[in-house]
Amino acid sequence: MKIKKINASDTWQIRHEVMWPEQPFEFVQLEEDNLGEHFGVFIEDKLVAIVSCFINGTEMQFRKLATLVSYQGQGIASELMNYILEFAKSNNIKKVWCNARTNKKSFYEKFGMQDTNQVFEKAGQEFTVMEIVLYVIDL
Repeated sequence: MKIKKINASDTWQIRHEVMWPEQPFEFVQLEEDNLGEHFGVFIEDKLVAIVSCFINGTEMQFRKLATLVSYQGQGIASELMNYILEFAKSNNIKKVWCNARTNKKSFYEKFGMQDTNQVFEKAGQEFTVMEIVLYVIDL
């Protein structure tokens, strides 16, 4: 398993297939994609999981964390979460947050993220804002 930076367009197929298969392909192409950092997990040169990170000052939002169905349950998304949290720390990010599907809330809680109870709906899916405050030591 290898994690590396990828292009925004490299994320779209997995986003569509895993998260929004019932929507048109364009639905997963974010207007701000060109402003983000995108990471992919590769197993034997096959892209199997993706995430997109958007930094604004000392905050980072990650979006569209997704793993191909046939690779789920193997700890790949957990590895990717640990990777982006370290990425955030190395960029002096103080807070990391995401819009999590409410049925995936417990996954994010394993990483110390807390539910802000800001719930909303998008395209028939219920989401809640999850966040974690990182303590970065400036030397």
